[in-house]
Amino acid sequence: MEQNDVISNLTEAVVTGNKDDATAYAEKALELGIDPYVAVIDGLAKGMEIMGVKYDNKEAYMPQLMMASNAMYGGMNILTPHLKKEDGEKSAVAIIGSVEGDVHDIGKNLVKTMLTANGFEAIDLGKDVEINDFADAAVEHQADIISLSTLMTSTMDNMEATIKHIHDQGIRDKVKILIGGAPVTKAFADEVGADGTATDAMEAARLAKELLVDLSDNRWN
Repeated sequence: MEQNDVISNLTEAVVTGNKDDATAYAEKALELGIDPYVAVIDGLAKGMEIMGVKYDNKEAYMPQLMMASNAMYGGMNILTPHLKKEDGEKSAVAIIGSVEGDVHDIGKNLVKTMLTANGFEAIDLGKDVEINDFADAAVEHQADIISLSTLMTSTMDNMEATIKHIHDQGIRDKVKILIGGAPVTKAFADEVGADGTATDAMEAARLAKELLVDLSDNRWN
């Protein structure tokens, strides 16, 4: 089996939500000496991107999306320990969670999936996260990115409150803040002082990587 076949099969495993296949082809990729990063981005993450488009076009629904995510993590568990880093380089750290009052986490989980696929260490605080917990986690893990999610207009104010708390803790210049969810707009992100927002999980991961460029390596020292 050649590299292109393995990559295609990884993508297909995610699209079909087949965790066993995703795991098997991830192991095959390592066996053949395929770069694990290529297997993740061109294989597993590509499958999630396809499913994201299908979901947006109402060609797939939430159960299929979650099966795809589960399959992707099956492959990720095999490949992630083999991702190459330069000597001394550590993964960028992203703190992610649904803000206080919001018990939805599917969108947040998809962003976490794509951040992980793009090399981040994603610290998932879960849903209905208390306002001060994001700043506390950022300090504890010396985070690069904080990602706030909500699906409810009634909890959008807690995004602003969370960002204010991050300011009040004196760490705003140490992290980049992304916000997202169905009711979130760029105008709202600008209004509350976030560094950006994205319309989907793939875009969120790309934006997070772009924002890393502006961060100083020694800012937590």
